Amino acid sequence: MTQPLLIEIGVEEMPAIPLLKIVKNIEKSWETILKEYNLSSDFEFIYTPRRLVLKHTAMPIKQADVAVEFFGPPLAAALKEGEPTKAAEGFARKCGVDFSELDRGKKNGKEVLYFKKEEKGSETAKLLQEMLEKWIASMAFGKMMRWGSRSDEFIRPIRWLQVRLGKVSVPVTLYGVDASTQTYVHRMVSYEAVEVPNIDAYENILTEGGVMLYPHVRESKIMAEFEALETGHNITIERDKVLLAEVVAITENPKALLGTFDALFLELPPEVIITSMKEHQRYFPVFENGKIANKFVVVSNAYTNDYAKVVAGNERVLKPRLADGLFFYKNDLKRGLSIQGLEKVQFIDGLGTLADKIEREKNIAMRLLDLYLEKVEAQTGKSKIELEKLMDRAVGLAKADLMSEMVYEFTELQGLMGYYYAKALGEEELVYTAIKEQYMPVGEGAEMPTSVFSSIVAMSVKLDTLFGLFSVGKIPTGSKDPFALRRAVNGIVRIVTEYDLSFHIDEIITLLNTNYDKFDTKLLTDFIIERINKSLDANPSVIAAVLSSGERDINEIAKKVSALNEIVSSDTFKEQFSTFKRVANISKDVDLGAQMDIDTTLFKEDAEVTLYHAYEKVLNQDYRDYKTRLEALFGLKHQLDGYFDDVMVNAEDEALKMNRLKMIGSIYKTFRAIADIKEITL
Repeated sequence: MTQPLLIEIGVEEMPAIPLLKIVKNIEKSWETILKEYNLSSDFEFIYTPRRLVLKHTAMPIKQADVAVEFFGPPLAAALKEGEPTKAAEGFARKCGVDFSELDRGKKNGKEVLYFKKEEKGSETAKLLQEMLEKWIASMAFGKMMRWGSRSDEFIRPIRWLQVRLGKVSVPVTLYGVDASTQTYVHRMVSYEAVEVPNIDAYENILTEGGVMLYPHVRESKIMAEFEALETGHNITIERDKVLLAEVVAITENPKALLGTFDALFLELPPEVIITSMKEHQRYFPVFENGKIANKFVVVSNAYTNDYAKVVAGNERVLKPRLADGLFFYKNDLKRGLSIQGLEKVQFIDGLGTLADKIEREKNIAMRLLDLYLEKVEAQTGKSKIELEKLMDRAVGLAKADLMSEMVYEFTELQGLMGYYYAKALGEEELVYTAIKEQYMPVGEGAEMPTSVFSSIVAMSVKLDTLFGLFSVGKIPTGSKDPFALRRAVNGIVRIVTEYDLSFHIDEIITLLNTNYDKFDTKLLTDFIIERINKSLDANPSVIAAVLSSGERDINEIAKKVSALNEIVSSDTFKEQFSTFKRVANISKDVDLGAQMDIDTTLFKEDAEVTLYHAYEKVLNQDYRDYKTRLEALFGLKHQLDGYFDDVMVNAEDEALKMNRLKMIGSIYKTFRAIADIKEITL
């Protein structure tokens, strides 16, 4: 038998971000608890800023009865001269019966003491106190609060509680609050508790009291109002999914409103305006004709018929924020870009100051410029001498905005403000663009640097951080990566593949290692290779096959993986691959490091001649890419099948046997120049 269950934990307004981080865990935790108590059933977890709600339409009113089996000691240990031993008596006590009530059973082929009993399931109402205490304790919000004289903690003080099973209010107490039959509606409707006569009335009472219970309903309302504002005012509202989720979590009666600010603030870089809006006020930026407008959208939680005062209040709040930003911006421009002071700012213990980091990055950038000079010259049309000066300037100024007032206020704008200041102060385009793009890409799918010049600056930042932190022993372990070193490698992989840049791991490490304290560079090599495994989108065995070939150039690895993965992913490859697995298996007996001279005078079968000529033709062709070369090699399947049908590789004649092994081994070795095909699994 089942009944509806409603649990409402009423709290003071919860902060959105801690809640959103663990929403899925909160739901999963209740599901786990239901399973633990043998009460699994469908439910909804719902939240507003002032309540956490669980709703079951069909909650079992009691646990199912279960049969419990107990297996005791072997009879040889349980009885001595016909009398129960201490082991037997202890087992009887465990079962809660007299020894005479125990049965006999078999376990692992031995006769043992045995007892089976029916355990009656407990009533759900009697379990809910314990279950809810476990559920509350599982909510790891991070920073917690204590209130009143209590020593226990929660994200915010609990103010009311409902636990309704069918028509009954279950007597549960959490944090000193006893469950009742009352709830609270929107504060602008009433501050008083409202009686909830039954579960069915709950949602209607909230709706009439200005509370939209379901997050998806609140989100839909906001999006519909965004569309209406866009149509009515010919504007575009930025849909920031993270900000939208936060706004949904902090409102019970959302209303999207359009506000304005003084157009003089449009002198600020758009990112400053947007950051001021989002970070401090949770406003959505507005655009007209593709450009930032002196407008914003605020999602109000007010419950009123006149929102004019709400709009005016938010306009008043935003103005001083933007005024501060404009003041910082103009002051920074007057002061200009300078790294003076960075020699006093510690980077990381053991790696000196930010000024030291800049010098190391310059050294890396110059060496990379030498490596990729031809590509940079082709892109920019500038000479080596010009490029060296510009590279020195770009890297030298990349961290300068850390000393600006604007970045002190908005740290997330570091690099971006340097771009605006460098541009306004008349620096070369290559320089200010590289400053802007020095941290790109910041994640999977994120924007890339727009040139090889900028890419060198971005790679220098990442490489110095990698080498530096490995040299002082700050190496990621498990899931911990506080300095985002995995992301740094992923960024390098994306850059070198985007711009077709050679990046031989061992050679780069040898080239750059001289600027750092001595450390085990193999750890860094292994770390980079492990990240390549994670960052390339391909069958893992394909990546392993390419890496097993000994290739250490990241760009070539990516090209080989892409080519091989495309072939392996085809519908027909699996049925063809057994032939090449056989090639790999036979080649285990071949010394691939030795000369693979094949003596054609030892050929005895037509299939040997056919395969040899086909293979020779593959070797002597020019290929535009790895894929066409691999296709040609895999195209030897027909000749290989004929060879395996007609030719005994392990011939009794040793010379004949070795010649045939060299034939197969040579084909395998040619594959291995791209990938070790024995590593491929399908």
